[in-house]
Amino acid sequence: MKTPKFVLALLASALLGACASHQTHSAAPAMMSGDMLTASNGMTLYVFDKDAAGSGKSMCNGPCASNWPPLYVMEGAAASGDYSVVTRDDAKKQWAFKGKPLYFWAKDMKPGDKTGDGFNNVWHVARP
Repeated sequence: MKTPKFVLALLASALLGACASHQTHSAAPAMMSGDMLTASNGMTLYVFDKDAAGSGKSMCNGPCASNWPPLYVMEGAAASGDYSVVTRDDAKKQWAFKGKPLYFWAKDMKPGDKTGDGFNNVWHVARP
């Protein structure tokens, strides 16, 4: 039985499409904005002194995470370079930069705000 070429081409196209949908995204989860890191929405990112770099975990959970929302890892994203992934107490994945988990500050209202910098002397703007 001979299979028409267009059927083979259609099958190959479908297979390539299925493979592409399972690829990981390696775009950096943060970007430089001046001398600080921001998320893709332009909001300032922070680090917490109580997080040990490279420990693979966040010390800001529960009510703390309501004020300091984590920069969550989107499904299909992959760590690379200075960016790694930590697993939170609730089993969700969070981005870390040079081993330090990254957070937003709930009181920052617009891109460029950095009102959480120095909060309680333990929260700081994330810098490269």
